[in-house]
Amino acid sequence: MRVLGIDPGLTRCGVGVVEGVAGRPLTMIGVGVVRTPADAELGDRLVAVERGIEQWLDEHTPGFVAVERVFAQHNVRTVMGTAQASAVAMLCAARRGIPVALHTPSEVKAAVTGSGRADKAQIGAMVTRLLRLDAPPRPADAADALALAICHIWRAPAQNRLQRAVAAHRSPGTSRTAGSLGVSRTPAASRTPRRTGSHDTPGSSSTPGTPGTSSTPRTLKGRTA
Repeated sequence: MRVLGIDPGLTRCGVGVVEGVAGRPLTMIGVGVVRTPADAELGDRLVAVERGIEQWLDEHTPGFVAVERVFAQHNVRTVMGTAQASAVAMLCAARRGIPVALHTPSEVKAAVTGSGRADKAQIGAMVTRLLRLDAPPRPADAADALALAICHIWRAPAQNRLQRAVAAHRSPGTSRTAGSLGVSRTPAASRTPRRTGSHDTPGSSSTPGTPGTSSTPRTLKGRTA
């Protein structure tokens, strides 16, 4: 499995490619940063981020792209820039038909260091150890991109099992209906209520003129019975 991890940002967008499978040593294929000038127009900066990510996709042809999920911060301007760069990254991958996964910072930290509250230094140290590097990648955005790729490789098997279970649960034939249980229901409008009264007797009919139930006196040879 080859994964391109992307730590989105307008000024520095970290990118890192990791290859391997869960449970075995991983290999770093490449790492870097896509930079844009802070004084440039927003549209031009987004185009620069797109071109940089496209170059990484062309060069390394990953099978998956892992992007950091944007979370709320007090600095709205920073959040907006991160969200815009994240959207560009997802667009580049989706345009090529590459599956995209979003991971929160806490998920990445917990996967790589064992603690969801790890700092940048701890992440860099663990990335260096896991990928058997000589030194932590610089800047920190590059190390975060590698950590995203590592996180996805380790979490992908469990996520795939969960997705298959959900798909099987939603597949046709799993829902229970009255017809599937062999239960036949007659509409209430078609049911005829049974009439009861003091003149009803077993085997008799309530319809006038029926033998044995007529209210007219019987005559026999002109005499009243």
